[in-house]
Amino acid sequence: MSAVREFMTTDARCIRENESLVEAARLMRDLDCGALPICGDDGRLKGMITDRDIVLKCVAAGRNPGDMMARDLASGTPHWIDADVNVDAAIDMMEQHQVRRLPVIADHKLVGIISQGDIARNYSEQRVGEMVEHISERHGV
Repeated sequence: MSAVREFMTTDARCIRENESLVEAARLMRDLDCGALPICGDDGRLKGMITDRDIVLKCVAAGRNPGDMMARDLASGTPHWIDADVNVDAAIDMMEQHQVRRLPVIADHKLVGIISQGDIARNYSEQRVGEMVEHISERHGV
């Protein structure tokens, strides 16, 4: 039984809820990633933001990314997974919520992110195929 911490990317960084979308985009560029957890001043997870969110909910809407804060795109309850649970639980959660990435938490702190790609590189082809199919249903990919 493999734990999430064995699969996750460990260099995850948060964008603070009071930082602008410009800062979020720059951090994504610098980290070469397409999504970031949004963390509050208290260090707690507030949500996730993607490069697609910035484009569709800000730029395409004619808003200024320098004026919008990361918190403006944090909606709903953030989904996360504990670092010590079995990776199958992460797959089940990704399928259930149709998300491609989950922040990984240990001792109430962000310790990483687990993505479809992390799982695909380390898991059985059949299970990965099922996961991608279930997650992609909503996204039309």
